[in-house]
Amino acid sequence: MVKLENVGYQIGKQWLVRNINVTIENGALWGLVGPNGAGKSTLLRLISGELLPTTGEVRIFGKPIQSYPPKELARIRAYLQQKRDINFPFTSLEVALFGRHPYLNGTKETVDDVSIAKGALQRVEANMFEERLYPTLSGGEASRVDVARILTQAPDLFLLDEPTNHLDPRYQVRILNLCKTICSRGKTVITAIHDLNLASMCADQLLLLKDGVSVASGPPQTVLTLELLSEVYNIPFDVLPHPDGHLWVMPTVDLS
Repeated sequence: MVKLENVGYQIGKQWLVRNINVTIENGALWGLVGPNGAGKSTLLRLISGELLPTTGEVRIFGKPIQSYPPKELARIRAYLQQKRDINFPFTSLEVALFGRHPYLNGTKETVDDVSIAKGALQRVEANMFEERLYPTLSGGEASRVDVARILTQAPDLFLLDEPTNHLDPRYQVRILNLCKTICSRGKTVITAIHDLNLASMCADQLLLLKDGVSVASGPPQTVLTLELLSEVYNIPFDVLPHPDGHLWVMPTVDLS
């Protein structure tokens, strides 16, 4: 379980997030949605422990996040940042193996560690890149290797900042289906996502943010409404039922 109680984060006089109260149960897939600058990435950084809140408390699995030793925290939560530049000539397999670092205790990777990394690359259909140097990959190929790295970490909590960036539709759906599979096994995924249709399709619950404040939270059907979306994004929307049960969301734009 992840619990945020009155969580806020301030830089100077500016609050990047403020008064966030939410409880995220194990086995759920939560989507953080909202416009640029809404506080999605900051909130993920607070939940990951990279940032400490100015106000309130973040608790993971019943304990304040700052109470975890770094290595223990790295074993229970993985954080996929939005900007993920690796310019050194590591192979894709070596990048995936970074996820085993919390388990190595200063020793070299074992055969089992390599097997876990290879399996993670296969799950994201990136096993054909094992020997390719990471800097030579396309944006989408590198994104899949990055996801393999956090799978290799084998945490109970996955924090993903725009995991579908650079991916074509096939791999967007592939990665989000993988997130659903992860949750079906009792683990938790919290992801920032800009595509409201993908959020509607995959998320169990959404947290809608604007200017660092929670505007609404709940199932997609209660959050992705005309009124709330227009308020948050400052443009009108069309929201229609999709045949498979989720919502189809599009901004209403006059291109004439």
